[in-house]
Amino acid sequence: ILLDGQDLKNLPTEERSLRGIFLGFQYPIEVPGVKNSDFLRLIYNAKQKYLGKEELDPFDFAEILQEKLSIINLDEAFLERSVNEGFSGGEKKRNELLQMALLEPKIAILDEIDSGLDIDSLKEVAEGINKLRSKERSIILITHYQRLLNFVEPDVIHVMGKGKIIESGDKSLALELEKKGYDFFTQPPM
Repeated sequence: ILLDGQDLKNLPTEERSLRGIFLGFQYPIEVPGVKNSDFLRLIYNAKQKYLGKEELDPFDFAEILQEKLSIINLDEAFLERSVNEGFSGGEKKRNELLQMALLEPKIAILDEIDSGLDIDSLKEVAEGINKLRSKERSIILITHYQRLLNFVEPDVIHVMGKGKIIESGDKSLALELEKKGYDFFTQPPM
């Protein structure tokens, strides 16, 4: 696993994160007793320190946080609550995107970010993903359903089977997969 020519395979998770990898979980955990705003400032400052930049106090960090909240469309009331505690599925996923926005990773892996979302939450999450797209960041969306791709247009689709890429293509591949199912791609032709 190489990033900028450096092997990340044997690095601890936090070191991978500092070097530019972000993982958004399918089921983000709740962290009772840890205020969301404090957690967000700590992860932001850890990245700042790694980059040799000045860490921010809560006052200065609040300005950056407000800017990122507007990108994700997450109400600032969530900052006063414990990390993900009592959040809906969509709120948890948008909180993951808020973390991504603050860390500005080179590669973001979003593992089934559409899992368990109603259509309104899916649209809000997709809007956040679209706003975070940039030429400096690769986003890997892992999904089992084409519906997310109605709102986030992928550059490339890869179908995986048994740990390998078995088919690649554009958005039309997702539509074909939806129509024919995974078995069509994973079973040998007769």
